[in-house]
Amino acid sequence: MAQKYRIYINDNTLFIADMVPKQIAKIQQLETEGFDFVTFYKNLKKAGKKDYILVHKNPKELFSSIKKKLTIIKAAGGLVENANGEFLFIFRNKRWDLPKGKVEKDEKLKKTAIREVEEECGVKIEKRDALLCKTYHIYELNGKVILKRTNWYRMLVKGIPKLIPQKEEGIDKAVWLSSTQLAPVVKNTFPSIMDVLETAKIA
Repeated sequence: MAQKYRIYINDNTLFIADMVPKQIAKIQQLETEGFDFVTFYKNLKKAGKKDYILVHKNPKELFSSIKKKLTIIKAAGGLVENANGEFLFIFRNKRWDLPKGKVEKDEKLKKTAIREVEEECGVKIEKRDALLCKTYHIYELNGKVILKRTNWYRMLVKGIPKLIPQKEEGIDKAVWLSSTQLAPVVKNTFPSIMDVLETAKIA
């Protein structure tokens, strides 16, 4: 089965796939021949909310060629569940999010995910399950176009521990929410976080 990729650029999405996905929303197909991601990014209306697609017989190959032109930053995070079946969410930069952070030198992604969750929310992770999904998003830093790849893992904690949001990381609050309490999150989160929740089948 061919790989499909989604790259989030603010509220815009660039798909790379071997065919146009069946979806209701309008999607603008881009020419793959001579496609330059940085030029595409610079010309993109930052306030827009559009879907674009590059159709290629080998999406993985095309994605690899795009990555070579960008600065890659690796990160990892977790979808944490407590003994009540509730999930851990943080509120940062006026949006709901999941705990995550950048990989430190020579650190394994699985270790990063646990460390970041524990640091950002003051909990002890009891068990880390397999990789849920990877998300990709673009931002600019010091004039460079950065592709941030985040590996997401499902995790468990013992009981229902008290959460301590890491204020110095800009986290205003950390809360446990059941799957029936996710409406505010869905309304005010990032598309990449929705990917994680949908992969975990809780949204």
